[in-house]
Amino acid sequence: MLQISTKVIIPDSEIEINAIRSSGAGGQNVNKVSTAIHLRFDIGASSLPDHYKEQLLKLNDRRITQDGVIVLKSQEHRTQEQNKEEALRRLQELIKSVAVVKIKRKPTKPTRSSQKKRLDSKSKRGQIKSTRRQVTD
Repeated sequence: MLQISTKVIIPDSEIEINAIRSSGAGGQNVNKVSTAIHLRFDIGASSLPDHYKEQLLKLNDRRITQDGVIVLKSQEHRTQEQNKEEALRRLQELIKSVAVVKIKRKPTKPTRSSQKKRLDSKSKRGQIKSTRRQVTD
């Protein structure tokens, strides 16, 4: 079970986890042991609320295929258990990121006093610079 929030939980049956061999350096351990984890999670077939599904499918993320399947590969650690935990943590982070409702920004105008202060500081700076010029006869 993967806990997303107090009300949203993903059962293990919806997450497909396969162990594969890691790439890169590691000596004989890389050649013998399947420590990397390949995680697949089908958004459409999951028990996530519709709001989560819509937001995930809207994301422009290379980890989400056109079929709506999240594919994560974890091979940072030397053990299969640590890689599995890492992959599940990344899936949880991805789903939590769409759960946050962004507050719409209200456009504001600067106050009159702030506009006046800005213009005064500009004119003061201009006067300081004009005193640095060469004096002509």
